[in-house]
Order: sequence, then C-alpha cells, then structure tokens
Amino acid sequence: MRVENLVVIGSGPGGYTAAFLAADLGMKTTLVDVNAQPGGVCVRQGCIPSKAFLHLAKLISETREARAWGLDFGEPRIDLAAIRNWKNQMVGQLTNGLSTLCKQRKINLVSGQAAFKDSHTLSIRGAAGELRFDHAILATGSSPAIPREFAECLSPRIMDSTSALEIEEIPRRLLIVGGGYIGLEMGSVYAALGSRVTVVELLDGLLPGVDRDLVRPLQARLNKTFAGIFLKTKAVSVEDTGQGVKVVFDGDIDPREQVFDRVLVAVGRKPNTRGIGLENTEAVVDERGFARVDRQMKTADPAISAIGDVVGGAMLAHKASHEGRAAVEALNGRTPDHGPVIPAVVFTDPEIAWCGLTETTAKTNGTEIGVAKFPWGASGRAVTLGRPDGATKLIVDPQTERVLGVGIVGAGAGELIAEGVLAVAMGAKVGDLANAVHPHPTLSETLMETAQLYFGTAPSFYRKNR
Repeated sequence: MRVENLVVIGSGPGGYTAAFLAADLGMKTTLVDVNAQPGGVCVRQGCIPSKAFLHLAKLISETREARAWGLDFGEPRIDLAAIRNWKNQMVGQLTNGLSTLCKQRKINLVSGQAAFKDSHTLSIRGAAGELRFDHAILATGSSPAIPREFAECLSPRIMDSTSALEIEEIPRRLLIVGGGYIGLEMGSVYAALGSRVTVVELLDGLLPGVDRDLVRPLQARLNKTFAGIFLKTKAVSVEDTGQGVKVVFDGDIDPREQVFDRVLVAVGRKPNTRGIGLENTEAVVDERGFARVDRQMKTADPAISAIGDVVGGAMLAHKASHEGRAAVEALNGRTPDHGPVIPAVVFTDPEIAWCGLTETTAKTNGTEIGVAKFPWGASGRAVTLGRPDGATKLIVDPQTERVLGVGIVGAGAGELIAEGVLAVAMGAKVGDLANAVHPHPTLSETLMETAQLYFGTAPSFYRKNR
C-alpha cells in the first residue's frame, strides 16, 4: 500500500535524503527538526566542520614539511575568530542550500521538538499544535556519550565532540579520552594548532576493529605529533582545580596524576531515542536505546520506520542516507538493497579507509582469504607527495578470485576507497582491477598494482608468483 502522507523526524543526512526522495516520488512530505534549517549534526557539529578543521591541520603540517623540500613559509599565525567565522559561513551555505532544496520540492519544513503522542500523531514543541501522519521515519541521530566520572565533574573545561568544534581556545595541554576516530581526528586538529595532546584508550589499540596493518602508519605519525598515546589506560577520577582538570589514571602511564587545560571525551555516541514518546507507540528499542528495525527499516510499529544512528551499526552519514532511501523505497513498494557496501573513513593524516570484508573479521570468522598489500613506498605519486607511508590492500576469495574487501591507509584514502566500494559491490574479480588501466602517476593506480601484486606481476614491486 502506497503511503501518501509522510513525516520525517530529524533533518540530518538520513532525514533530508529520505524526505527529498519521498517528495520526488510524489509523497506529501513534512520534515521536522529542532533547528530552523536542515542539516543535522553532520553539517553543524560533525562531518562538515570537523573536516574543514582537518583541512586546516593538513595545511599547517604540509607547510612545515615543505621545509625539507626547500620551501619555508614560517610558522602560521592563527586567528581563531576568523577560523570560526569561516566555519560558520560554510555551515550557513550548506544549510541554506538544503532549505532551498526543501522549497523546490515543496516539502513542509517544521521547526520544533517532536514527540509521539501515538502511532499517527506528533506533538511539536516550539511549533503550532499537532501533526497527523500516515507514516513516520525516525532519523533523530545520536549524541556524545559521556562517562559518569566526567559528567559529574560539571567543568566547562571538559568538552565533547560538539563543544570541541567551537575551537574557543587552543589549550596548552589537551587530554583526549578515547582512541577512536573522533578523538584522533580532533586530536590531530588541536595538535596542528599548537596543543600538546595526550590520548588515553581503554583497549589495547587505537581504532578498535580496524586492521592493525592499516593503523600502524597512522600511529607512527601520531607518535611524533602527539605528546603521548597510552593504551589500556582509564581515567578513574576527574577534578576541576580551578587551574585545570586533574585526572587520575589507571594504566601504563606515568605520572598517574596529571593536570590538563582541557579534556575532550570521545568514547562513543548514544542514540537519540529517549524523550521523543516512543513509549506511546509500538516501536521497540533494545537495552542500549537503539530502535529495532527489519530489513525494510520498519520498526515493530507498522506506521514508523527508523534509520541512521538510532538503529545502531556504523554511525556514518552515508549509511544513514542509504537507509533513508531504502526506507522510502520500501514504503513505495520497491525492494531496497539488502547488502550495501558501506565504506568507512578515518579522516586523520594519513587517512584510513576500508570497505567490505576486513582481514580482522575474516580471521575472527575463520574465513579463508587471500591478501595482497602494495606499499606506497613503491608508488611514484606517493613519493612525489612526500607521503610514502601508505598502503593499499585487497581481500580476495582464493577460490573465485572475487574482491571481498579493500583497505587503504595514506593521503587521500577517503577519496580512493570509492573504487573499492564499486569493485566489491559489483562482484569484480581481482583480475578485473589488475587489467583496468589507471593513469600514471596517481595514487589510484595503487589499486591496480595491488591487484597485479596478487598475481605476482606488479611492475613496481617484486613478489614471487603465487
């Protein structure tokens, strides 16, 4: 049965993508968000501003590295007010563009805090009255998770990922709690701006779950950039002394008690499913608060779907966008893609990107694989960029020679992974990549040479034939 009257709650990448497709397919669509303009956390306090600041950090690093090549630009003069203004202008440009796209599609954009009164009614605080609908798509995203010891400290010196992106100051001593992608990205920004950055991670490695051979080049660079990286280490007590934040650690760190000017807590995110009236519907959440959905992104309530961070899994904007399209297609009687290849990118320097099956997962599951890895030290383009620290690797089914996964570490890995996504999604064989002519000299040709290396025929790197 075709749904005519749709409301989408949350205007991040998942929400606005769902609303735009619904309108394009002729559905009467309302988009509700607490902000007056769409964009969500991604545009305002996530993907966009963080990548803008990472670009600045990379510029600073490159100007310093250029001294070894005969160019000296001197030390940068940093104007935080100008940087914040640049970020705000960028965010404004993007949110204004999304508002224009809503108008062009005749989407009813409503600003206010939405909560379910029942399975077909929303109350919207900050807007007039109630909103009735045939079907709703929940796309309210996630927010930073703050451990109890930091939440109870109540210190303005303690930041989450949202407040860290305000760049109010450049702290002399900055502690990052959490060695995941958010902590490492923001640590890279502040280190480039001049902070002395210390990272503590509870587990025994940075970026848990990512293949260790992809993490090693990044960690080697961060060991030079950061003041310290301490694994298997936990902050057990936190106190604002008025002069800084005193933190007591449990782990392999000396001294166990240290004082920092600022602390950034980046230990994960939690779904925004509380306080929105889901208990007034038949939708079900799990013990962690994530909405349970089927393969069509529908909850236990037949009138409500859910997408993006609120359903768990990889908390990535492009995953949310894909799920938004899948949810709308299901409401229009179409069969959504049940096996999308979702890439992941860590926008540090070097970047790390991967898609499909990873070597770590294959080993855990006991899956037989073939692996080929091409070092960027053998890439002419990487050498000309002064970045031979990267690598490209393929995960291959040794029986069918299908490409099952791709992993890349190095400058621009986030742009290069798209070819890997296409190869995995289309069921390409490693020979297809080996025979696809790539331009020279480019970083993209490392994918071709990795495939050739699988057969022992890469011209830039010698390995005995398989």
